[in-house]
Amino acid sequence: MARRKTDLLTEVELEFMKALWEIGQGTVRDVFRALESDTPRAYTSVATVLKVLEAKGYVTSAKEDRTLVYRAIVARDAYESRSLRQISKSLFGGTPQAMVARLVEDEDLTDDMIREIRAIIDERIARDES
Repeated sequence: MARRKTDLLTEVELEFMKALWEIGQGTVRDVFRALESDTPRAYTSVATVLKVLEAKGYVTSAKEDRTLVYRAIVARDAYESRSLRQISKSLFGGTPQAMVARLVEDEDLTDDMIREIRAIIDERIARDES
């Protein structure tokens, strides 16, 4: 039985999900090749993490010939939205404006980045007003 998908993925699990989102679906070998990491991994480790992701309800597998083919059942944008809501709730008291304020106050943001954020917000306001 798959667990509820309420927990954030670990760093390694997220790396695997990104690889799977990128390739769409694939065998252990396909995911192994798609992983962009400086960390060397064994084929069996890749298989183990994919089984963990399946147990957590993030991926599913189907047997094709004698090989399992994995595909994500949680879309990337859905995971990103859920993660941001959890971070907002746990770190910022459930107030997205506090989270955005912290992001905008970050000194590493360039003026161009701030202009892009403003454009995104302006676009959302315009869409909501129409």
